[in-house]
Amino acid sequence: MPVNVPTDSRADLHHDVLDTDYLVVGAGAVAMAFVDTLLSESDATITLVDRRHRPGGHWNDAYSFVRLHQPSAYYGVNSRELSSWKKETEGFNAGLYGLASGAEVLAYYDQVMRERFLPSGRVRWLPMSEYSRSADGTHRVTSRTGGQSQTVAVQRKLVDATLSQTAIPATHPPKYRVAPGVSCVPLNGLPGIDRPWAAYTVVGAGKTGIDACLWLLENGTPPERIRWIVPRDPWLLDRANMQPGIENFEQSLNATFGQFDAIAEAQSIPDLFVQLESRGLFVRLDTAVEPTMYHCAVVSQAELAQLRRITNVVRLGRLQAIAPDHLELDGGTLPANADTLYVDCSASAIAKLATRPVFVADRIDLLMIRWCQ
Repeated sequence: MPVNVPTDSRADLHHDVLDTDYLVVGAGAVAMAFVDTLLSESDATITLVDRRHRPGGHWNDAYSFVRLHQPSAYYGVNSRELSSWKKETEGFNAGLYGLASGAEVLAYYDQVMRERFLPSGRVRWLPMSEYSRSADGTHRVTSRTGGQSQTVAVQRKLVDATLSQTAIPATHPPKYRVAPGVSCVPLNGLPGIDRPWAAYTVVGAGKTGIDACLWLLENGTPPERIRWIVPRDPWLLDRANMQPGIENFEQSLNATFGQFDAIAEAQSIPDLFVQLESRGLFVRLDTAVEPTMYHCAVVSQAELAQLRRITNVVRLGRLQAIAPDHLELDGGTLPANADTLYVDCSASAIAKLATRPVFVADRIDLLMIRWCQ
């Protein structure tokens, strides 16, 4: 459900100038964690602006069957648990701690806003609003529905929480040409399948490509009817090494030590990944193929076994074009069944950003500064 803005916050839309210590642009995971920390560790007032109608960032646009890849205990804001601390008993994650669904993540951030941020009296929430800054440095926020605009007087810092540039297939068109008559959908469209297709082609080997393949298999698609276009093979993390809880302390610590040992002993970047694999920390789709991509996707051993059931894996570089009867790739052309549903998973969730400082004059640029981002 959308966050209900208190009456006093709505009234602010009619003021000429809004006064705030921090103006935070964006209400995704990074922004929510930042605001939560400000509430805990300062007395600052915060204005939170987002062009969407509720917090959660790209989770608002994600496919209906999306789940976290890591245990829920590692996600969210510091002041409120997302995890129920229960292990799953069914499915490809059985025996491991739960992975929150996209709906659960959105509900969680909604609760953080309604039950933590707004009751504090220090957070002003402006959804469905666009931020802009004029040449003279004036901060402005404009309603996307009413069109009214207002100036924001920022006493401390502007906080840009939009820099991660998370891309998902539903909001980014395919990176290849699609001929008329070809059925190509983002993986958001998979639950809407209304008939069996002779063939399914999944384009992309990142988190979304993995999720698309697993969804098809889990819902009864024979693996021989799935073609998986893998432009670059990925190194994958084994979820068993990322389990929270005291009973997993020794394994988690050993995994951390194993990473440092691999870093210390590796003679090159390729050798580093081989070292990580030899310690049971990283896995790959095919032990005969050397991966060249690492975007921190996480799988269980059961998921990996399912993915390996797909034997029609195309490793000819990036897809350039889809015609009704053939595919054009960097490394050649392949025939295609005309009755194929193409599932686009080519958007890159992790953008490669130019190096930049976090603290710049009157601005804070919120960036991922460790792990894989």
